[in-house]
Amino acid sequence: MHYLTISFTHKNTDIKVREKLSFVKEEKRVNFIEKLQEKKCINETIILSTCNRVEIVASASDCEQAIECIFNELSTISNVPQEELQSRADIYEDNGAIHHLFSVAASLDSLVIGETQIVGQLKDAFKFSTDAGYCGQKLSRAMHHMFRCAASVRASTQISQNPISVSSVAVAQAKDLLGSLNGLTAVLVGAGEMSTLAGKHLVTNGVHVIILSRNIERAQKLAEELGELATAEPYSHLMEYINTYKLVFSATGAPTPIITKDMVKEKDFERHWFDIAVPRDIEECDSKGLNIYAVDDLQEVVTKNLSLREDEAKAAFIIVGRSTTEFFKWLQTLSIDPIIKELRDKARVCSENELARAIKKGYIPAEHKESMEKILHSAFNAFLHTPTRNLKEFAEKPESDVLVQSIQQIFDMDEDEVKRINTYKCEYQMENN
Repeated sequence: MHYLTISFTHKNTDIKVREKLSFVKEEKRVNFIEKLQEKKCINETIILSTCNRVEIVASASDCEQAIECIFNELSTISNVPQEELQSRADIYEDNGAIHHLFSVAASLDSLVIGETQIVGQLKDAFKFSTDAGYCGQKLSRAMHHMFRCAASVRASTQISQNPISVSSVAVAQAKDLLGSLNGLTAVLVGAGEMSTLAGKHLVTNGVHVIILSRNIERAQKLAEELGELATAEPYSHLMEYINTYKLVFSATGAPTPIITKDMVKEKDFERHWFDIAVPRDIEECDSKGLNIYAVDDLQEVVTKNLSLREDEAKAAFIIVGRSTTEFFKWLQTLSIDPIIKELRDKARVCSENELARAIKKGYIPAEHKESMEKILHSAFNAFLHTPTRNLKEFAEKPESDVLVQSIQQIFDMDEDEVKRINTYKCEYQMENN
């Protein structure tokens, strides 16, 4: 079995294509994963879909076939030619797939290095696939170690100190454009996690925030959380407010734009609208004095962030590399242990059978059976001592897989039984059960 990750991010795919690949709608995600699960070459699937990336993580019996199946299904649901998708995507297999996954969880591959949202997004993606039965033992092991790696990076480096997010970068960009934001009013569309983060940064900068959400109760709850500088207003006032104030921040989970060009009125003052949603909330619009910034337009601020955190990122990558190596060593150990047990079981059964035959034929008196069992037990333990020790040493070496397969064939072992190694459940599964 192999690990496979196909990755579309802000680095290799522009926002227009990422919008088409986005799995905001649960129905779309379910249909896509179920199509993949029908393929014999794909066993488990997790999809991570955020404003900056779409990651398809899978365990596969045949990576080449799995890659072909995934791109074919992606092309079908996105209406993007398969050749274009393949030319854009980064494809990782086995060690590369795990290293990439660990790097993503450690926020080293994020638009904003060190942002803290990604771990929660990965947990949600994992929970979704686990609850739906799309994720089993193979990916569960990887995800458990991934979360542990991310925690180690946060604990051992300062990469997440003073956490930064896409929302905070958007507010920082507004501050760079306008100077002090103190005393200004901003319209905040949405009341989810991204909007909450944007609202907190706006209030910290002395901005009066007007929150609009289709769910007025969530908007009111967020306004209470943000304090006296925030108010919640009915979503029906959206068109009025976006044409009244110069600052708009939008972060909803809508599958199509909620601010369309026909809602925009010409104004005699300059406006800055920040669309931090994918798919985008704001339709492309040419209007005098209106500047619309999507996620990909925040790169300048992000570059400053990266340079400031470069040393911490180097330290974090060392942890990721070490964690990747340790993960595969651990997997190999799991494969060796049941083989050792199987060898000992075979030796014990052979000894018992031969002893029973010897007693039956009168070679050994029946009353000596217990003593002979002890002698035989000591004999096969002594014989297997060196092979057992060597197998455990080989468990940490890359060639152990070949050794395991050879032993399975030589001793005619039940391969399915050998593969039925200790079930290892991640933190989420244990909590869920």
